[in-house]
Parts: sequence; C-alpha cells; structure tokens
Amino acid sequence: MVNVVRTQIAAAITTAITAALALVAAAPVQATPALSPYVAMGDSYSAGSGIIPLDPNVTPVCARTTRNYPNLVAQSLGLASFTDVTCGDADTSHFYQKQWPSLIPQLDAVTADTKLVTLTIGGNNNNTLIKVISACISAGSVTAGFGNPCEEIYGGQFVDDILNKTFPDVKKALADIRAKAPSAKVAIVGYPQVMPADNSNCFLKMPIAKGDVPYINNIQGTLNSVVKRAADETGATFVDMSSSVGHDSCKPIGTRWVEPAVWGVNFVPIHPNATGMQKMADQVLAAIR
Repeated sequence: MVNVVRTQIAAAITTAITAALALVAAAPVQATPALSPYVAMGDSYSAGSGIIPLDPNVTPVCARTTRNYPNLVAQSLGLASFTDVTCGDADTSHFYQKQWPSLIPQLDAVTADTKLVTLTIGGNNNNTLIKVISACISAGSVTAGFGNPCEEIYGGQFVDDILNKTFPDVKKALADIRAKAPSAKVAIVGYPQVMPADNSNCFLKMPIAKGDVPYINNIQGTLNSVVKRAADETGATFVDMSSSVGHDSCKPIGTRWVEPAVWGVNFVPIHPNATGMQKMADQVLAAIR
C-alpha cells in the first residue's frame, strides 16, 4: 500500500512539473497578441528599398521588399495582423498626405486598436542624409576625393535644418501616432552607420572626399540624436543602431550592413542590405521585448 501511495505521489509531482514547464514554454506565445495589430511606417530604411523580392502589394516606386525589418519582426512575433505602409523616399509629410496616388497617408493605417508601431523617418526631411550623401558624392567627384568640398558648399545648412525643422516634424509625427493609438508601443529606429566612424573613406565605393567623411558623420549623428530626443519627449522607444558601427558601406560584403554607392548588391545604393535589415529587426525585437 505504501508503495502504491508513493507511486501516486511521484506521478502527481511529475505531472505538475510537466504542466509548469509547458506554461513557461508557452509564455512568449501568449505575450505576442498584445503587439497585434502591428503597423509599420516610414521611409526606404523601413521599406528595405533595393532588396529583392519586391512587395507585390504596393507600387514598385516604393521599392519595398518583403524582407524589410517590419516583415521580419512580424514573422518573428507570429503576429496575425500586420500592415506595412512603408515607402521609399517618404518623409513625415507623407504621414498626412498621399505620397503616390495609389497610397494612403501613412498615419491612416494607425487605429485606436493598434498595439505596435515601428518606423524609421526623418532622413528625407529637408533633403537630409541620403540626398546629402548624393550631394557630397557629386562634390567629391569634382575634387577627386581631396579636401572637403561638400562642407565648403553647404556648411551648417543640413544640421540647422535637422535641429530646427526635422526635429519638430518627427516629434509631431510621433505625438500624432500616440494620439491615434494611445495603447500602442511605438518604436522609432535610428539610421545605421553609412560612413566609417573613424572618418576613413573608400573613394572607389563611396566617392566622397576624405575631408567630408566627418562632415557626413556629424550630420547623421545629429539626425539620430534628434530622432532619439523626439522619441524621449513623446514616450516612444528609440531603437539605437549604434551597433552598426564597423558595418558601414566601406566594409566588404558579409561585414557591411549598408551598401555603397558603387559595387553594391542592392539595386538602390546607400541603403541597408538584407543583413542590415535583419540586424535592424533584431534591435527592434530586443527593444520591444
């Protein structure tokens, strides 16, 4: 009789332990519905412009890929409701008005029941970042990579615009997202490093004058700093991409997260590659979890 009781007790303990382990294993799955519906907003760094395959559900001019970080986040979390309104060349004005006739204003996708919003935005406001780099490539080509012609032409114009125009625009956009979806977690992702942080250059890949590399890095650093400030002041989460240092466009294939202007693998240059998209997704997942 004693042995029978012991056997029953042991069986009960085993069952209890098994049930507890099952509950622990199921916990992450139970947590994910709180992040659905999910809306992805933003520009080409959100859309993954230049990476194949293209998303067939949007106009090709957006150059949006199905392998962008929003898709990777949605897949990782197993979210049932996911809306992607990202589009290449978008700026904050396209949150309120159509960027193309076939598109809706991006903010229209956010509703009161939205639980997660991610975005990368601000880089196209006032012709910043990518267009700055394009201008500096033009200037650097003229001087064959010598001097700092871009800085001499534009001076503090871009930094002033970021501080005085981009910052309030991004802050307003984040505040308006919060107003439409008060219970949502809002995560705004910084821009990964484009030029080497040590101010070196690679003229054959990125034909920018050596003296303009620190100039561009300062502009990008200012942009990321105001995006973080806008996030802090509106209760959003800033997803820091400082881990991209050492993975800039000058690095070889397999190391770089951002493609160069020349000899790159993306059909849209100076944008994150597939590895960069995955790293951005990883940072988003770490931030929202």
